[in-house]
Amino acid sequence: MNTLRAHGENPSAFLALNEGNRHFTVPGADGLISYRRSGRYLVQFGGVFAAEKDQDGLLSGFRAFARSERCRIVAVQVQREDAGLYAEHGFTINQVGASYSLDLSSFSLRGTRFVKLRNKISRARRSGLEVSEVPWESCAKELEEIDRPWLRSKGRHVKEIEFLVGQLGGPAQEHRRLFLGRIDGAPVAYISYSPAFGSRSGQLHDLSRRLPDAPPGVMEAVNLHATERFIEEKAQWLHFGFTPFTGLDPEHEVPSASPLTGKFMRLLAQHGAAVYPAGTQLAYKEKWAPQLVLPEYLAFERGASPGAIWQILRVTKSV
Repeated sequence: MNTLRAHGENPSAFLALNEGNRHFTVPGADGLISYRRSGRYLVQFGGVFAAEKDQDGLLSGFRAFARSERCRIVAVQVQREDAGLYAEHGFTINQVGASYSLDLSSFSLRGTRFVKLRNKISRARRSGLEVSEVPWESCAKELEEIDRPWLRSKGRHVKEIEFLVGQLGGPAQEHRRLFLGRIDGAPVAYISYSPAFGSRSGQLHDLSRRLPDAPPGVMEAVNLHATERFIEEKAQWLHFGFTPFTGLDPEHEVPSASPLTGKFMRLLAQHGAAVYPAGTQLAYKEKWAPQLVLPEYLAFERGASPGAIWQILRVTKSV
């Protein structure tokens, strides 16, 4: 946690603490690399979380470790400012999506652009929705009452997406914030938030679920309640996190990009709804008019390959 607090410029850095992740370190270096193994790949999350002076050595050590395991590295959610480090190590780097962030210092839902959002929130409140911040330990069973029908509504063979989203429970739970919406005392929706560090510190909106038959606007009302609490606490930013296959633009590509992989990513953006629900996620995030949209990247060791992308989909349980 202290390493991420010191070096987690990536707004999603806290997800490196998800259960199931492994952490690579080098003696004497101030930092870590978070990853999971899938097939013959080490799927790295979020770049190198380390002091600038230690980043090169840590990535070199991780590459040596991968070779000893007869694996290749593919890193996901690499930031633009980290692209140079990976390029120096010979990685191929392509944009894979974007992250969306809201500046809380100027947050307001006034004005005509937010009429529909305000109406949805008002409708949810008129249905009797009550929102409160709760400890996970005391309401885990209530959350399961939301999780089960939520997952069933996604389809018979759909699994819960992992790795690039938040989770509940485990050693890091004490650092998360959980807001639960109830109607007539019954749970209908919740959102979990994690701390975001770096120059745009605040909260990360990292996991959200609702009953399939919940009234329209309940998720928006829960988020507004939490946002108002964060503003009272002087938080600077609310980060909606990373969405794959969105915000893709050839202008965001870096010199070490693969043109063919760039075309493939844009194809997924147009036709990849069955792989990842990017459109639904983006629509929700854009309702809040985030002021900051940052490109995020994949970094492929020894060249881009369909196999690397397949292993990312596997490790996130998108397939």
